[in-house]
Amino acid sequence: MDREIDPSPPPEAPTDRGDITRQKLLDAAIDVFGRQGYDGTTTRRLAQAAGVNLQAIPYYFGGKEGLYVAAAEHLVVRISAHVAAKRERLRGRIAEADRAGGLSVGEARALLAELADTVVGLFISRDSEAWARFIIREQMAPTEAFRRIQGGVMQPMMEVAGRLVATVLGETPDSPHVRLRTLALFGSILMFRTGRATVLARLGWEEIGPREADAVRALVGELVATLSPGEVVP
Repeated sequence: MDREIDPSPPPEAPTDRGDITRQKLLDAAIDVFGRQGYDGTTTRRLAQAAGVNLQAIPYYFGGKEGLYVAAAEHLVVRISAHVAAKRERLRGRIAEADRAGGLSVGEARALLAELADTVVGLFISRDSEAWARFIIREQMAPTEAFRRIQGGVMQPMMEVAGRLVATVLGETPDSPHVRLRTLALFGSILMFRTGRATVLARLGWEEIGPREADAVRALVGELVATLSPGEVVP
């Protein structure tokens, strides 16, 4: 069995019976919808995976669609537990620096490295396997769930990262070039989750444990260190 590191403490378990049932359904929904898609998933299969009564789905969520959207919102909460504190600390530092004339290139690069390292920890965590399947399906066929994830996690993260990348490149944060470079950087990190089988096969790894994670972190540090202005394609 693969063993991957998980940098975050386990979330506090609910104690109320209703909360426990709801939590079971949310966790099962992320996994089952991610594996089978919305159309391929039945409420019976969701209830079986959660180990709860079928009537719990309409009772707590109004039906399959309500559970699907709630699962996306639950994803936002779970992912935010990994990244929100760092993201908001960096946002605060950027705002503070703006009032004093702006970040230096060196500090922007250092903060970007911190953020990228946090994202590496997220993507190689055990939790992210189920998350990734759910999110990739939404990337391919966006629904209301994608809008919740985009607004709750992706956009705030990319805004902070974009500000830092823009400072390093000496460009404005809203330029297409900065946005492309930001997406390319974090897409490189995402590869270690979405392309995990290829990564393991190519590198001859059996797992992404602490030693392998250190190698990934070092690589991402190199990517940030070599980020530099280049020819801007209009």
